Amino acid sequence: MELTTAQITAWLGQFLWPLFRIGALFMIMPLIGSVMVPMRIRLVLAFSITFLIAPLLPAMPMVEPLSGDSLRILLQQLLIGFMGGMLLHIYYAIFAMTGQMVSLQMGLGMAMMYDPINGVSIPIIGQVFQILTSLMFLAMNGHLVVINVLVHSFEALPVAPIGAGMLDLNTLTRQMSWATGAALIIALPAITAMLLVNIAFGVMNRAAPQLNVFSLGFPMSMMAGVLVLMITVSGIAGLYLELTGEALEALDVLLRGG
Repeated sequence: MELTTAQITAWLGQFLWPLFRIGALFMIMPLIGSVMVPMRIRLVLAFSITFLIAPLLPAMPMVEPLSGDSLRILLQQLLIGFMGGMLLHIYYAIFAMTGQMVSLQMGLGMAMMYDPINGVSIPIIGQVFQILTSLMFLAMNGHLVVINVLVHSFEALPVAPIGAGMLDLNTLTRQMSWATGAALIIALPAITAMLLVNIAFGVMNRAAPQLNVFSLGFPMSMMAGVLVLMITVSGIAGLYLELTGEALEALDVLLRGG
Protein backbone atom coordinates (compact mmCIF):
# COMPACT_ATOMS: atom_id res chain seq x y z
CA MET A 1 0.00 0.00 0.00
CA GLU A 2 1.44 3.33 -1.07
CA LEU A 3 0.67 6.55 0.75
CA THR A 4 0.43 9.73 -1.24
CA THR A 5 1.42 13.16 -0.02
CA ALA A 6 -2.23 14.21 -0.05
CA GLN A 7 -3.23 11.32 2.22
CA ILE A 8 -0.45 12.06 4.70
CA THR A 9 -1.38 15.75 4.72
CA ALA A 10 -5.05 14.91 5.32
CA TRP A 11 -4.25 12.56 8.22
CA LEU A 12 -1.92 15.07 9.84
CA GLY A 13 -4.42 17.90 9.41
CA GLN A 14 -7.23 15.85 10.93
CA PHE A 15 -5.16 15.52 14.10
CA LEU A 16 -2.93 18.60 14.27
CA TRP A 17 -5.47 21.39 13.72
CA PRO A 18 -7.80 20.22 16.53
CA LEU A 19 -4.73 19.65 18.72
CA PHE A 20 -3.77 23.32 18.52
CA ARG A 21 -7.24 24.48 19.59
CA ILE A 22 -7.55 21.94 22.41
CA GLY A 23 -3.98 22.47 23.58
CA ALA A 24 -4.40 26.26 23.72
CA LEU A 25 -7.53 25.87 25.83
CA PHE A 26 -5.83 23.47 28.24
CA MET A 27 -2.85 25.79 28.66
CA ILE A 28 -5.11 28.68 29.74
CA MET A 29 -8.24 27.31 31.43
CA PRO A 30 -8.47 27.10 35.24
CA LEU A 31 -7.31 23.98 37.10
CA ILE A 32 -5.87 22.14 34.09
CA GLY A 33 -3.92 25.20 32.98
CA SER A 34 -2.58 26.05 36.44
CA VAL A 35 1.10 25.86 37.33
CA MET A 36 0.29 22.94 39.65
CA VAL A 37 -0.34 20.74 36.61
CA PRO A 38 2.98 19.97 34.87
CA MET A 39 3.28 20.96 31.24
CA ARG A 40 3.86 17.33 30.31
CA ILE A 41 0.51 16.32 31.84
CA ARG A 42 -1.32 19.05 29.95
CA LEU A 43 0.27 17.97 26.69
CA VAL A 44 -0.64 14.33 27.32
CA LEU A 45 -4.26 15.34 28.04
CA ALA A 46 -4.43 17.44 24.88
CA PHE A 47 -2.97 14.63 22.75
CA SER A 48 -5.27 12.02 24.31
CA ILE A 49 -8.49 13.99 23.88
CA THR A 50 -7.53 15.01 20.34
CA PHE A 51 -6.82 11.38 19.45
CA LEU A 52 -10.25 10.34 20.77
CA ILE A 53 -12.35 13.05 19.14
CA ALA A 54 -10.48 13.49 15.84
CA PRO A 55 -12.52 10.79 14.02
CA LEU A 56 -15.75 12.52 15.11
CA LEU A 57 -14.83 15.95 13.74
CA PRO A 58 -15.68 17.35 10.30
CA ALA A 59 -13.13 16.91 7.55
CA MET A 60 -10.21 19.30 7.81
CA PRO A 61 -9.12 21.48 4.87
CA MET A 62 -6.33 20.29 2.60
CA VAL A 63 -3.51 22.84 2.87
CA GLU A 64 0.21 22.66 2.40
CA PRO A 65 2.06 22.32 5.73
CA LEU A 66 4.45 25.20 5.01
CA SER A 67 2.08 27.69 3.41
CA GLY A 68 0.38 30.91 4.38
CA ASP A 69 -2.95 29.10 4.75
CA SER A 70 -1.50 26.70 7.31
CA LEU A 71 -0.11 29.64 9.31
CA ARG A 72 -3.52 31.35 9.32
CA ILE A 73 -5.19 28.13 10.45
CA LEU A 74 -2.62 27.70 13.22
CA LEU A 75 -3.15 31.23 14.54
CA GLN A 76 -6.92 30.83 14.27
CA GLN A 77 -6.98 27.66 16.36
CA LEU A 78 -4.65 29.09 19.00
CA LEU A 79 -6.81 32.22 19.26
CA ILE A 80 -10.04 30.23 19.66
CA GLY A 81 -8.56 28.05 22.41
CA PHE A 82 -6.97 31.02 24.16
CA MET A 83 -10.19 33.08 24.19
CA GLY A 84 -12.19 30.14 25.52
CA GLY A 85 -9.72 29.61 28.36
CA MET A 86 -9.71 33.33 29.19
CA LEU A 87 -13.50 33.36 29.44
CA LEU A 88 -13.39 30.53 31.99
CA HIS A 89 -10.67 32.38 33.91
CA ILE A 90 -12.89 35.45 34.12
CA TYR A 91 -15.64 33.51 35.88
CA TYR A 92 -13.13 31.68 38.04
CA ALA A 93 -11.78 35.03 39.26
CA ILE A 94 -15.20 36.13 40.56
CA PHE A 95 -14.83 34.32 43.88
CA ALA A 96 -11.16 35.25 44.19
CA MET A 97 -12.14 38.93 43.90
CA THR A 98 -14.95 38.32 46.40
CA GLY A 99 -12.50 36.87 48.93
CA GLN A 100 -10.13 39.77 48.40
CA MET A 101 -12.86 42.34 49.02
CA VAL A 102 -13.99 40.57 52.19
CA SER A 103 -10.40 40.19 53.43
CA LEU A 104 -9.75 43.91 53.09
CA GLN A 105 -12.89 44.74 55.07
CA MET A 106 -11.98 42.23 57.80
CA GLY A 107 -8.49 43.63 58.18
CA LEU A 108 -6.91 40.49 56.76
CA GLY A 109 -5.61 42.13 53.62
CA MET A 110 -2.06 41.65 54.86
CA ALA A 111 -2.58 37.91 55.49
CA MET A 112 -1.40 36.69 52.09
CA MET A 113 -0.98 33.17 50.76
CA TYR A 114 0.72 31.98 47.60
CA ASP A 115 -1.81 30.99 44.97
CA PRO A 116 -0.31 28.06 43.02
CA ILE A 117 -3.06 28.29 40.40
CA ASN A 118 -2.25 31.81 39.24
CA GLY A 119 1.30 32.08 40.59
CA VAL A 120 0.59 35.18 42.72
CA SER A 121 -0.08 35.97 46.38
CA ILE A 122 -3.70 36.59 47.37
CA PRO A 123 -5.50 37.14 50.71
CA ILE A 124 -6.23 34.00 52.68
CA ILE A 125 -10.02 34.37 52.31
CA GLY A 126 -9.59 34.55 48.55
CA GLN A 127 -7.52 31.36 48.65
CA VAL A 128 -10.28 29.59 50.60
CA PHE A 129 -12.85 30.72 48.04
CA GLN A 130 -10.68 29.50 45.17
CA ILE A 131 -10.28 26.06 46.73
CA LEU A 132 -14.06 25.81 47.20
CA THR A 133 -14.76 26.85 43.62
CA SER A 134 -12.21 24.38 42.27
CA LEU A 135 -13.81 21.50 44.15
CA MET A 136 -17.31 22.51 43.08
CA PHE A 137 -16.22 22.86 39.45
CA LEU A 138 -14.98 19.26 39.48
CA ALA A 139 -18.00 18.03 41.45
CA MET A 140 -20.42 19.35 38.82
CA ASN A 141 -18.36 17.81 35.98
CA GLY A 142 -17.54 21.23 34.61
CA HIS A 143 -14.40 19.90 32.93
CA LEU A 144 -16.48 17.38 30.96
CA VAL A 145 -18.90 20.08 29.86
CA VAL A 146 -15.96 22.19 28.66
CA ILE A 147 -14.70 19.29 26.54
CA ASN A 148 -18.19 18.75 25.10
CA VAL A 149 -18.51 22.43 24.19
CA LEU A 150 -15.05 22.36 22.66
CA VAL A 151 -15.93 19.38 20.46
CA HIS A 152 -19.10 21.07 19.18
CA SER A 153 -17.16 24.27 18.49
CA PHE A 154 -15.59 22.59 15.45
CA GLU A 155 -19.04 22.61 13.81
CA ALA A 156 -19.77 26.29 14.51
CA LEU A 157 -16.19 27.50 14.01
CA PRO A 158 -14.74 25.02 11.52
CA VAL A 159 -11.08 24.88 10.67
CA ALA A 160 -10.63 26.98 7.53
CA PRO A 161 -7.81 29.14 6.16
CA ILE A 162 -10.15 32.08 5.52
CA GLY A 163 -11.58 32.02 9.04
CA ALA A 164 -15.11 30.69 8.56
CA GLY A 165 -16.94 32.02 11.58
CA MET A 166 -15.49 34.70 13.81
CA LEU A 167 -15.14 34.92 17.55
CA ASP A 168 -17.49 37.39 19.17
CA LEU A 169 -14.99 39.45 21.15
CA ASN A 170 -17.82 41.60 22.49
CA THR A 171 -18.99 38.55 24.42
CA LEU A 172 -15.64 38.35 26.19
CA THR A 173 -15.52 42.04 27.09
CA ARG A 174 -19.11 41.99 28.36
CA GLN A 175 -18.38 39.02 30.60
CA MET A 176 -15.28 40.74 32.02
CA SER A 177 -17.33 43.72 33.20
CA TRP A 178 -20.13 41.47 34.40
CA ALA A 179 -17.72 39.33 36.46
CA THR A 180 -16.52 42.36 38.41
CA GLY A 181 -20.11 43.31 39.23
CA ALA A 182 -20.94 39.73 40.22
CA ALA A 183 -17.99 39.63 42.62
CA LEU A 184 -19.16 42.86 44.23
CA ILE A 185 -22.71 41.52 44.60
CA ILE A 186 -21.49 38.32 46.26
CA ALA A 187 -19.26 40.25 48.67
CA LEU A 188 -21.88 42.94 49.35
CA PRO A 189 -23.40 41.33 52.51
CA ALA A 190 -19.99 40.95 54.13
CA ILE A 191 -18.88 44.42 53.02
CA THR A 192 -22.08 45.98 54.40
CA ALA A 193 -21.74 44.15 57.72
CA MET A 194 -18.10 45.18 58.10
CA LEU A 195 -19.02 48.77 57.21
CA LEU A 196 -21.58 48.81 60.02
CA VAL A 197 -18.98 47.39 62.42
CA ASN A 198 -16.49 50.10 61.46
CA ILE A 199 -19.18 52.78 61.88
CA ALA A 200 -19.94 51.39 65.35
CA PHE A 201 -16.27 51.59 66.31
CA GLY A 202 -16.14 55.15 65.01
CA VAL A 203 -19.10 56.10 67.21
CA MET A 204 -17.43 54.39 70.19
CA ASN A 205 -14.24 56.33 69.57
CA ARG A 206 -16.15 59.62 69.61
CA ALA A 207 -18.20 58.67 72.67
CA ALA A 208 -15.30 57.26 74.70
CA PRO A 209 -11.97 58.59 73.40
CA GLN A 210 -10.08 56.82 76.19
CA LEU A 211 -10.86 53.43 74.61
CA ASN A 212 -8.16 51.95 72.40
CA VAL A 213 -10.39 51.36 69.40
CA PHE A 214 -7.57 50.06 67.23
CA SER A 215 -6.61 47.21 69.56
CA LEU A 216 -10.27 46.39 70.18
CA GLY A 217 -11.53 46.84 66.65
CA PHE A 218 -9.09 44.54 64.87
CA PRO A 219 -10.10 41.27 66.60
CA MET A 220 -13.76 42.30 66.64
CA SER A 221 -13.67 43.00 62.91
CA MET A 222 -12.18 39.58 62.23
CA MET A 223 -14.77 37.86 64.44
CA ALA A 224 -17.61 39.74 62.77
CA GLY A 225 -16.24 38.90 59.33
CA VAL A 226 -15.94 35.20 60.14
CA LEU A 227 -19.50 35.22 61.51
CA VAL A 228 -20.83 36.85 58.33
CA LEU A 229 -18.95 34.31 56.19
CA MET A 230 -20.43 31.44 58.21
CA ILE A 231 -23.92 32.83 57.61
CA THR A 232 -23.48 33.50 53.89
CA VAL A 233 -21.35 30.50 52.89
CA SER A 234 -24.39 28.22 52.75
CA GLY A 235 -25.67 30.04 49.67
CA ILE A 236 -22.35 30.07 47.83
CA ALA A 237 -22.78 26.57 46.38
CA GLY A 238 -26.07 27.36 44.65
CA LEU A 239 -24.76 30.70 43.46
CA TYR A 240 -21.62 29.07 42.11
CA LEU A 241 -23.65 26.49 40.19
CA GLU A 242 -25.68 29.30 38.63
CA LEU A 243 -22.58 31.33 37.72
CA THR A 244 -20.76 28.28 36.35
CA GLY A 245 -23.78 27.42 34.22
CA GLU A 246 -23.71 30.95 32.82
CA ALA A 247 -19.95 30.66 32.23
CA LEU A 248 -20.31 27.45 30.26
CA GLU A 249 -23.22 28.93 28.30
CA ALA A 250 -21.12 32.01 27.49
CA LEU A 251 -18.27 29.73 26.44
CA ASP A 252 -20.63 27.92 24.10
CA VAL A 253 -21.80 31.24 22.64
CA LEU A 254 -18.20 32.42 22.21
CA LEU A 255 -17.01 29.25 20.51
CA ARG A 256 -20.06 29.18 18.26
CA GLY A 257 -19.22 32.62 16.95
CA GLY A 258 -21.93 34.49 18.85
